[in-house]
Amino acid sequence: MAGMKRRTTGQISGENVVIEVAWMYYRDGLNQKDIAERLDISRATVVNYLQEARERGLIRITLADAAFTTHRLAQALCARFGLRAAYVVPDEGLEEPAAFDRVVQGAAEWLPALLAPGDRLGVAWGRTVYELAEAIEPQRIDDLAVLQLVGSMASPYGFTAEACSTRLAEQLGARCYNLHSPAILSNAPLAVALRAEPIIAAQLDRLRTVNKFLFSVGTCQPDSHVVGAGVATRADLDANIAQGAVGVLCGRFIDAQGRAIPGPMEARMIGVPLPQLTGLDMGILVTPGHDKVAATHAAIRGGYVTHLVTGLTVAEALLA
Repeated sequence: MAGMKRRTTGQISGENVVIEVAWMYYRDGLNQKDIAERLDISRATVVNYLQEARERGLIRITLADAAFTTHRLAQALCARFGLRAAYVVPDEGLEEPAAFDRVVQGAAEWLPALLAPGDRLGVAWGRTVYELAEAIEPQRIDDLAVLQLVGSMASPYGFTAEACSTRLAEQLGARCYNLHSPAILSNAPLAVALRAEPIIAAQLDRLRTVNKFLFSVGTCQPDSHVVGAGVATRADLDANIAQGAVGVLCGRFIDAQGRAIPGPMEARMIGVPLPQLTGLDMGILVTPGHDKVAATHAAIRGGYVTHLVTGLTVAEALLA
């Protein structure tokens, strides 16, 4: 500690002491003992100041993307499935809630690096997408537009389609274009008439400009959110499973090859047609759990995925 001048916290005003401690620890590389000696405070106080700095959002800690995109399993996923990139986070030994949170946080860290000024990002809906939007660091990407891909639903969940797109746009400083229509109508003629309404027709036409796509796939389990949100009934779910459905993508049931299941639901849906979501600049899929392995395989086979975010044990299951 020779040559270092001791100061006291009395010489540093108010909240500045928290910033000072954070700077000394993260920028100057001093350890807690050194900081305590330089500021004439206890190590416990240093710990408390660092914790306060984290809680107040004064510190942003990130890991380089390469730590996750060059992982051997990330490379194996790209080689096996023809992906352009994969981001694999450690999830070994974690219970479902913690593993889910870790994958979502990884996606929130990676997403801004995948976006560029002028992009028009189409956004699906669901818990995964909404939690990603909540986790992402507020920032601004110039001339970015976020577009809601599926109509609204009377959902008991907080993660409605418009909530997902609106929140993500807020966090990225982007323009938001929501789809002001129910996701599904009670009958096909009503859906045809609504799609023809000038306002809705213009919003659906705008979806053709999407060049990147952010989504997670839903499951065909009895507790699937597509049923809980009222997009499909339990009878619809059973009927689609009988036709080979293994997952849900933007409110549509897909089979093991990623093809939309034909049926009466399609004529009543208001949202982006699935063929518009293939061949884009990017299809960014977030798969946070083992329950979505079959649906993830289907989405990849269907050509919707160029980039994948998942956990290590899920990656192993996908490759098994």
